[in-house]
Amino acid sequence: MKPPPEDADSLDKNGDDTRRDRFIGDRDLTTWRSRLGRQLARVTQWLGPYATLTTTLVIGMVAVVALTAIAAEIYEAVTESDGVAGLDKPLLAAAISIRTPWLDTAATALTDVAGVIGMPIIAVLAIIILTIRRHSWTPALLITAAGIGSLLMTIAGKNLIGRARPDLTDAVPPYEHSPSFPSGHALNAVVIAGIIAYLLILRQQRLTTRIITITIAATFAVAIGATRVYLGHHWFTDVLAAYFLGAGWLALVITAHRLYLTARVRKSLQAEPSKSSLQETSSEPKPDA
Repeated sequence: MKPPPEDADSLDKNGDDTRRDRFIGDRDLTTWRSRLGRQLARVTQWLGPYATLTTTLVIGMVAVVALTAIAAEIYEAVTESDGVAGLDKPLLAAAISIRTPWLDTAATALTDVAGVIGMPIIAVLAIIILTIRRHSWTPALLITAAGIGSLLMTIAGKNLIGRARPDLTDAVPPYEHSPSFPSGHALNAVVIAGIIAYLLILRQQRLTTRIITITIAATFAVAIGATRVYLGHHWFTDVLAAYFLGAGWLALVITAHRLYLTARVRKSLQAEPSKSSLQETSSEPKPDA
């Protein structure tokens, strides 16, 4: 099936934007290539669209907390064996060696964009703009769910590990005092920028446009992570773990949306034969009285 024409913000005659969100380029998101995906798609027939979306997100949130706990155990094993954690101090030392007043100011300004004030503002603005343009609550639901999951993972990780940040003497003010693992800034950057990019590319027909959107989102996430290490607010492994956790949760949210779309499409296909049968019955000539 070919993707719909490029009338980006139009809805179909039933006011349903499923048709518009179903494709990324020529890829039909309701077609599942993996065996697990096909099995999950079958379950949607029993749950229906909204129950599928809600159930998947709730289960996903429980899963991300468990994933964070697993990551905490892996982190402890890695730090004990020194592995990748052996890069923490050398990378911090390298960051300190290149600091300058103007670069400190620029890094602080950028890192604040993904902070407790900046990121919620970005999320709310994205919700308002995308919801109004699409005449749909899908952006609001997905961005909100993504943000809540990201927050839960950050809280769980910090409580489970309680890792100390680099010494204040190695950090650039303003100082932060909460536990270091994982980097909430980096995790939020991956999840929020990622889900916004996903919502955008659903309506972008040109491959070049989609590549630019993904590149901007990825560059933003990498830049935020780099500022956390540069400023001495996090260790490198804090940022690395945040990237993996954020990518995992983002994949779950996108999967939930794909299952929702699959349920909508299958429900529509099941309704069409009934509708056609009803029309044929109503069009039959009535016998003379």
